[in-house]
Amino acid sequence: MTERETETNLNRTIELVAGYKTDDQPVLEQLLVQPGGGPGEFILTKSPAFVRGLAAGDLIRYPAETEQGYELLRRSGNLCVRVLHKHNTEALAEALTPAMELHDGRLDIQSPKLLVYTIHVSIGFQNIEALLDRFMGQNTDSVWYYGNVYDPKDGVTPLNWWLDITRET
Repeated sequence: MTERETETNLNRTIELVAGYKTDDQPVLEQLLVQPGGGPGEFILTKSPAFVRGLAAGDLIRYPAETEQGYELLRRSGNLCVRVLHKHNTEALAEALTPAMELHDGRLDIQSPKLLVYTIHVSIGFQNIEALLDRFMGQNTDSVWYYGNVYDPKDGVTPLNWWLDITRET
């Protein structure tokens, strides 16, 4: 993994491996982070678009001698929600973002075909899913999924990191 970092006040960017191309070359995603307190510790400022298993506010150690090149030190309790659209996300973002904000969620990334939201797990999975389903409804041009709920290796096994958090609320 290459380490290309840029200083901007307290924020900087780091590159994490988001996956691999068919020729086994890594696909890197630049993530905006803030210092996390200890050496090599960083707090993600925004939820990632492609790196699985992380959300804004998570504390990581980077670089690390792990398969993914980082070590997750502490979860923030935030969910990463990714919304994909075949054509253009602009109208969907205009409708969905204010509704997410009413639940203390926020839009971290917007591109023509992708929206990435951060919302705290204490809002509840049922509430978040009902909200997303209400705005996306029967729209077959859009799909949403969680970026940090399922094991990145198989995509189906729940990570269950939220169980302690949701018991406290």
